[in-house]
Amino acid sequence: MSWDFLVPVCIGDLVKTGGINQYVVQDVASPKQIPQCLSRFKAELRSKGPMCILQHFDTGYSLLQHSKSVELGVKEDALELLIQVVAGLATSLPALLMSTSTPAVERKENLNAVKMSVYLLCKLSEMLESDSYRQSIITAPGKGGKKGKAGEGIPQWDSEREAVLQSLVQLFQLDIRSLWNLSLVEEEFISCVTCCCYKLLENPTISHVKSKPTRDGIIHLLGVMIKKYNHLLGASVKVIQLLQHFEQLSSVFAQAVSVWSNEYGVRAIIGEVIREIGLKSSEELAREGSGVKAFAAFLSELGSLVPELLIPFISVLITHLEGESHTMRTAVCEVLGDILVRVLCGDGLDEAGKADRDRFFDTLQEHLHDTNSHVRARVIQVFARIVNSKALPLCRYSEVMKLTVGRLMDKSINVVKSAIQLLAAFIAHNPYSCKLSSEDLKKPLEKEKSKLKEMKEKLIGKVPVAVIKASELWAAMEPELLETVIAELEPRADSEGEKEGEEDEDEDDRTTGVKIAQCLRDNKYRNAVRLCIKAHRCFPESDIFSRLSTLSSETLMDTLAFIFKGSDEDSADVSQNLPPTPQKEKEGDESEVKKQEMLVQYLTDTEAFALQVEKAIAVINTMLYWKTTSVVQEAVQFCVTVCEFSVANSISGVRKMLPLVWSTDAAIKDAVVQAYRRLYLNPQGDSIRTKAQTLVDNLSELMVDASLGTIQCLEEIVQEFFGSGSSLQSTVIQVLWERFTGKRETSSLHRRAALLLLGMAARSEREVVLSNLDTLCSVALGEKVTEDFLLARDTVMTICSITDHVRQSKGAPFRLPQEHQLFTALSHAIAEGVVMEDPFWQSFMEQAVRLIYFLAESPDQLCSRLLQRCARLLLDQIADSGEMNKNSVQEGSQDSEQGEQVSSVCLAQLLGLCGCVAFWQVSHLERSVSAELRRRRGETEEREEKDKGPSKSKQTANESAMEEELGLMGASAEDTEAELIRKICETELLAEENLLCAFLPLLVKVCSSPGRYSHPQLTTAACLALSQFMMISPSTCEENLRLMFTVLERSSLPVVRANGIIALGDLTVRFPNILEPWTQNLYARLGDEEPSVRQTAVTVLTQLVLKDVLKVKGQISEVALLLIDPEPHIASLALNFFNELSSKDNAIYNLLPDIISRLSDPERGMNSEDFNIIMKQLFSYITKERQTESLVEKLCQRFRTAKTERQWCDLAVSLSLLSMCERGFKRLQECWECYSDKLTEPGVYQPLLTIMAKLRRGAKAQFKAQVDEFEKRLTAVHTKGLENVESPEMEEENQKAEKTALHTPLPARGRPKPKKGQRKASSSHADDSFVTPRNTRKSKKTMITFSSDEEDEEDAVMTENETPKVTTPIARTSRRTRLRN
Repeated sequence: MSWDFLVPVCIGDLVKTGGINQYVVQDVASPKQIPQCLSRFKAELRSKGPMCILQHFDTGYSLLQHSKSVELGVKEDALELLIQVVAGLATSLPALLMSTSTPAVERKENLNAVKMSVYLLCKLSEMLESDSYRQSIITAPGKGGKKGKAGEGIPQWDSEREAVLQSLVQLFQLDIRSLWNLSLVEEEFISCVTCCCYKLLENPTISHVKSKPTRDGIIHLLGVMIKKYNHLLGASVKVIQLLQHFEQLSSVFAQAVSVWSNEYGVRAIIGEVIREIGLKSSEELAREGSGVKAFAAFLSELGSLVPELLIPFISVLITHLEGESHTMRTAVCEVLGDILVRVLCGDGLDEAGKADRDRFFDTLQEHLHDTNSHVRARVIQVFARIVNSKALPLCRYSEVMKLTVGRLMDKSINVVKSAIQLLAAFIAHNPYSCKLSSEDLKKPLEKEKSKLKEMKEKLIGKVPVAVIKASELWAAMEPELLETVIAELEPRADSEGEKEGEEDEDEDDRTTGVKIAQCLRDNKYRNAVRLCIKAHRCFPESDIFSRLSTLSSETLMDTLAFIFKGSDEDSADVSQNLPPTPQKEKEGDESEVKKQEMLVQYLTDTEAFALQVEKAIAVINTMLYWKTTSVVQEAVQFCVTVCEFSVANSISGVRKMLPLVWSTDAAIKDAVVQAYRRLYLNPQGDSIRTKAQTLVDNLSELMVDASLGTIQCLEEIVQEFFGSGSSLQSTVIQVLWERFTGKRETSSLHRRAALLLLGMAARSEREVVLSNLDTLCSVALGEKVTEDFLLARDTVMTICSITDHVRQSKGAPFRLPQEHQLFTALSHAIAEGVVMEDPFWQSFMEQAVRLIYFLAESPDQLCSRLLQRCARLLLDQIADSGEMNKNSVQEGSQDSEQGEQVSSVCLAQLLGLCGCVAFWQVSHLERSVSAELRRRRGETEEREEKDKGPSKSKQTANESAMEEELGLMGASAEDTEAELIRKICETELLAEENLLCAFLPLLVKVCSSPGRYSHPQLTTAACLALSQFMMISPSTCEENLRLMFTVLERSSLPVVRANGIIALGDLTVRFPNILEPWTQNLYARLGDEEPSVRQTAVTVLTQLVLKDVLKVKGQISEVALLLIDPEPHIASLALNFFNELSSKDNAIYNLLPDIISRLSDPERGMNSEDFNIIMKQLFSYITKERQTESLVEKLCQRFRTAKTERQWCDLAVSLSLLSMCERGFKRLQECWECYSDKLTEPGVYQPLLTIMAKLRRGAKAQFKAQVDEFEKRLTAVHTKGLENVESPEMEEENQKAEKTALHTPLPARGRPKPKKGQRKASSSHADDSFVTPRNTRKSKKTMITFSSDEEDEEDAVMTENETPKVTTPIARTSRRTRLRN
């Protein structure tokens, strides 16, 4: 073969005559001839093998040249043939490559075959990929028609793509470089293959799961090219280029770089790519189309795959933390997180690793305060991953925890949610004991701190001793000791020896050795030597003195050295008994101090952690009622986590989220229900009995000391459990009955909790309580009922769960006869308690009377006898106490006042019973009796319908249809029933023959004589009972209304005033026309000096206003004052009032001008700071542009009537709080004359400058020029005065500016005043009442009056002629009544 195939730059170069021996295409077949050529190619491939490509290359070239004209099937056949050629070459080449004696011609033929086949396969693949992508764009999904045929080849190409890559990988995995001279593969050939790979990567679906085989094939093919064919630099450049244009490739290239680094060992690719990304400047990344998102996603993904390989290049990436791109900052922080989690963790790090770890943690902590909320949220998520992986060092727990708690106040919702999740992770993986609160940790910490202080003082107080080794001491004493030994070995007197021998005969060898060592330390050498010689005689078999078998100076010195210095092997036992040296003592003390320091540090960290947890719980508990659903869900999940880990105070959040079961948001309600089910209704245990006991214990703990509202919320969850058909139900109910009856020993609180849980179960199944009614009566309402009225009250509440009022039954009412044991026990308990002073009797009595009216037949008769019985008992007690007082007075005793005090309490209890009976009697008539009348009437009508023949049914149907169309069906009967109930209330309930009538004068007397009846409980009970009597009829209400308001205003008892507000609120709902003139007196209680009264007043008025019972008037300014109330709870109630009021159309908008004027009244004396706080909150509800525009005009007009500088300043501040737009600015310009003469005041000028600054932000150039011009005008008037600035020339300039200014369509307004006035008079806007008209006359009054004040309201006083009259009757007629009239 005399020619070489050179890979062309473009396909057309192959037909041009090139260099010497260069292959040129000779025969280009037409599109019609190509199928025949392919058939010959196929035949020769079968016979000759892959080398036939040398003769049929022109066929492949012709296909590429006419690709647009050739059918898709022909292309697929050609692709299949080329795949077979490449696969055949991959099979035949290994033998050639391994041979060392291959002829050059054969090698050249194989090289040309490889080049030709690879070139054709790559180009054809690129062409098919382009066609496939183009077809996916042109052909819409699900569409048929003509374009359906063109898309038939797309699925085949998707499957063939994998075969192409597989064949190329098989070929290039061979070392085909030896086919080239000097193994130098030309760049064009490598580019041909790699370009095909990159072309395939541009497919939008390459990152999908279904494309994984194709993706893996491309990655491995490129890996081979990088490793064997020097494609490293080209690949790194191509990765950057493709990331800039194809964002979906970020995860693909991250996986590719990971594979190339690990499987192919080309780690330099990471450095090249990271360096290219690091060199990107902030300005370049800020440009659109820079691929910053793809770069960030690539780094994040790569960090999760090979974090250990990124550490050498992290300094390049950290530069992006100072850049403007928050996306890159996020990615770098995620990379740091992955490195900390998977590489720089554990205790085995060297010093360099620890330094890097600390540096990375410092960087992440800094970016917890990043300017961008996305970065802050992602960094918190990174820390959550670190904590969950237990990779956070103990020394950083407190610091990161503190920063996270601070992020709970972040303005970004995502940051807040991430912070809650991180705190939950901290608690779940904390190394401390969360069961202890900070209060419990204080005492142990102080104790250990004081102990550490004593140890340090003791250590410092010791005389420092030079640390000298025993060997050094021995060397120093050895010469002198040797002389002493020699001297002692000389003969001596026997008497001295015998004398020494008599001493210490009872000592053992160890004790003797210790004495010898001590003598040597004390320089008593002679005694030491003598003891050693003596010990040899006494303990000849001892290991210590075994060296003295032959007594000589050498053996004696060796023994003394052994005893003094010790031996690593032989003297272990001896050294334990030797006295410690000063060095050892000091070392031991220092180690103890270090241990104590570690303990103190641990307790300190634990306390700091506990404090942060308590702070976090307090903050997150407030988030349970945020408006953002996702935040509430995270807060609920956090409360569950802290409760599961038994964190101190965790139960507070669990109880606080309980009312959310009534949330209108289904997601929040479901989250709370699931939380309680997870915490309390899914107990763990080995048996059903154990699970039931655990469940009851959990619910009982939750109900102990719970409020009535909490119990009502818990009913919803418990009722769902008992209605779910759980296998635990019967066992749970059995355990509850055992606790209540005392079969299982339990506390009184848990006994009452079990009782209430039985009542909740009875709401789902009445028989739970009804079948055990006798047990309830005998246990809780028996002879010992007076000992525990709380248990009796809860028993009554449990029995109430079986009544129709709770179950809303539609059938015949379920009632028990008067002679039933239950009512006998209740009557006895009430009568016995009325003459006692039990503080819980009152609540029991109220529930008992309620149950009697719900469950008894003819409850009025039963309660009448009960009242008579109680009154008789009280009279008997008064008579008895009177006799005792009479006797004591005769005997000179002074205890008469005490007897009166006791009778006052009893009288208060009797009056409370009367009021309760009166209230429930009215409720019984209007609910139970009325409902029974309707039910009976319905049954009668049904019977009449059945009795009527079919002939009359048609006529009746026509009549009923006509009545229904007119709204009159059943109207007559219902009105008759309602009239009957009203008549009974007005004429019979307080008639002389009715027992209630006898108590009304007594109530009036007690309430109207506070000086005589000064007992607090009596006054409270009397006022409450009187208000309940006033509910009976309008006449009773009118007669005693003035007395009630007098008590409300003049009573010295806060509880009386608070109860009075609640009672009068109920009366306002029942008799609105009677209470309407007294509205001002209700609002007056908002300024009460007692916080509890103010709280009650704002709660009651909120309900009345929001339910449209009370008309919204100017007194709303009194509610606005509560926004700055010193009591946070009252301020939150006021805020809630305005939040709810803002949902009503234009309510706050209509009231704002009047509220501003009332609050800025000089007589009120409000300081400017409080005024600004209130106005800032109220103006936050003004969001509509038209409202803002109108308010600008109204507030500007008020400048004319404002008389003091303070009022001018308040109006200017109010203007600055509006979110003003271009239209509002035009209004401000038009009202120049209203405020221009006040601009010399800084308090007016500065707020207007603030408005100009707000308008300038983000404004267009032309509008910004107008704002600047107007600001210059303001400044000129402020500095020089209005009279020195205004001139005809400036007026002409202003008129020109107004004509040329761009503005939205507005009613045309001219400069002359008369025209302006005419336009204002002609406009019929609903808010014109707030615009103060210009008046040339001076007002005689010093106070400011407003046109929005509809009436002058006066305070209620005792005189009859000053009693408010009804001015605005409120009609309460129904639709049927109006139609009938």
